[in-house]
Amino acid sequence: MDNRPIGVFDSGVGGLTVVNALAKSLPKENIYYVGDTARVPYGNKSKSRVQQYASEITSWLNKKDCKIIIVACNTVSALALKYLNSIFSIPIVGVIESGVSRGIQINQNNKIAVLGTSATIRSNAYGKKIKAAKPEILVISQACPLFVPLAEEGWNEGKVPMQIAAHYLANIKQEGVDTVILGCTHYPLLKRTIRKTLGEKVNLVDSGEAVVKNVILTLERIKGFSSRKEGRIKCYVTDAPSLFDNIASSFCLKKTEQAIQIDL
Repeated sequence: MDNRPIGVFDSGVGGLTVVNALAKSLPKENIYYVGDTARVPYGNKSKSRVQQYASEITSWLNKKDCKIIIVACNTVSALALKYLNSIFSIPIVGVIESGVSRGIQINQNNKIAVLGTSATIRSNAYGKKIKAAKPEILVISQACPLFVPLAEEGWNEGKVPMQIAAHYLANIKQEGVDTVILGCTHYPLLKRTIRKTLGEKVNLVDSGEAVVKNVILTLERIKGFSSRKEGRIKCYVTDAPSLFDNIASSFCLKKTEQAIQIDL
């Protein structure tokens, strides 16, 4: 047994959707979450800058003696996961492979759409992995940069989000895609708006939920499950803890401790 915490990080509050999924499946685990709220969003940053930010946060969590780190950010998973694994010995799990596996599993018409930040879509990380696994699938990639600020501000439904979603998703709807991978951990907050736009028959894949299976497999391999009766969720941010606390409850159903501001 290993009672050390699980580390999770993202550019802002979006990664709490992953924390929520972890807390449901692994209720005995302590979870340390870092939201880089001072530098959100990552989707418009260069690869070198994303790698810098990701390595700084990973180093901080490593010093907190985390037993595994989950990169709850698709942009970091696309641009920096390989880099992180090359410089840290701790197990580090990203969200992209999990989302791809789930998307291919449930897809029926060989058409999969990927929604993500500009950086994630430019990297084509999802498209490459989907094609490597099943070349016959048509992959439609769509950057949705305004979805992150909408989620961060709590604008998940209403006229403005619907108008933005209609603009971004028009081509996907026209193509008759039956599976859409939400390639950003902020996007599950907009599920209802996305589903209203695309229709109820479209399958939405939450890559954050899918990554939990990989985490459980990793903990089994390293014999890393906690023996606690109940775990706690500690949150750390790089700016404005009060703003983070105000919106955290909409992302994570389990109560989180009051956020603490840190310097990286």
